[in-house]
Amino acid sequence: MATRRLGIIMHGVTGRMGLNQHLIRSILAIRKEGGVALANGERVIPDPILVGRNAEKVKALAREHGIERATSDLDTALKNPEDSVFFDAATTLMRADLLKRAIDAGKHVYAEKPIANTLDKALEVAKLARKRGVKNGVVQDKLFLPGLRKIRMLRDAGFFGRMFAVRGEFGYWVFEGDWGQPAQRPSWNYKKAEGGGIILDMLCHWRYVLDNLFGKVKAVSCLGATHIPSRVDENGKSYIADVDDAAYASFQLEGGVIAHINSSWCVRVRRDDLVTFQVDGTHGSAVAGLTRCFTQAREKMPRPIWNPDEPQTMNFFSQWDEVPDDTVYDNGFKIQWEGFIRHVCEDAPWSHDLVEAAKGVQLAQLGMKSWAERRWIDVPDLTL
Repeated sequence: MATRRLGIIMHGVTGRMGLNQHLIRSILAIRKEGGVALANGERVIPDPILVGRNAEKVKALAREHGIERATSDLDTALKNPEDSVFFDAATTLMRADLLKRAIDAGKHVYAEKPIANTLDKALEVAKLARKRGVKNGVVQDKLFLPGLRKIRMLRDAGFFGRMFAVRGEFGYWVFEGDWGQPAQRPSWNYKKAEGGGIILDMLCHWRYVLDNLFGKVKAVSCLGATHIPSRVDENGKSYIADVDDAAYASFQLEGGVIAHINSSWCVRVRRDDLVTFQVDGTHGSAVAGLTRCFTQAREKMPRPIWNPDEPQTMNFFSQWDEVPDDTVYDNGFKIQWEGFIRHVCEDAPWSHDLVEAAKGVQLAQLGMKSWAERRWIDVPDLTL
């Protein structure tokens, strides 16, 4: 079996997401399986070089995972013609400039979202990638979650009939850091000057989920909040949280679907999963989390009786049927990495490009505008 090497510059993989999902569960897992299979029978073996500001940290990480190459010199890494792909999972504020540097160096680029903190910057990167003719992509991992893949299957099978409503609940309690429990998220998430805020973070996700599964987003109404105004950082120092830590957003979608999604780092979970989506249609409804999905068809609906004078006797959860796991669901980040590698190496179809990334930034920016102006905002079509 013929194999070929693909050199990948991986920047920002010392953080939680970059390390766990992109390096360990994607690139290293692909290497362990013998690479990505191409249509011609070849297999592509990713050969990563880890890049970070702290040379000792990235070298130690490389040693731990059996990776031969690591450096703190990004400029030199970008000059190596044998490494044709640049990936970034560092902080949002750095990302647009890093991507432009990589594109100018002739690299194909793949990045976490959001790719910028403003739409102008995001479009600038997307236009540059198109001008230079490099392959480009953005991580849109939630489309590859088992739960949402089951929702897509139900939609394609006509289970819902006419869809008309989507309700999403995302979030969990991020500890403040001042009473014994360390925070689970880095402090920059709560600082405007460092690109923080849940609207910028999560509305980028909700854009591609809504667009791809339920209908293109046509308008947004968003209310943000800073429920916890003071937190403690990684060094035990108190700081002011000056960005939104919760967002309550409604969306009008093409085709008449109404969606509402709550996103919060200040909510205690009493639901099936850290994120759940309920989809209602004329013929049936479904509720999906990260992995599981439950349905209720119209012919199986119970007839609840509203009686505030008696305790509820119905067990509503038992009235739903679980969608079976009739296939093996691989890690969503890994699946998308495999798709991007095929796109780079054999020009396989690919839809998750930097224009799609810019749409996420657009929606986040319009969500913040809606919050500031306390009104609905139309979402115009976005093209280069």
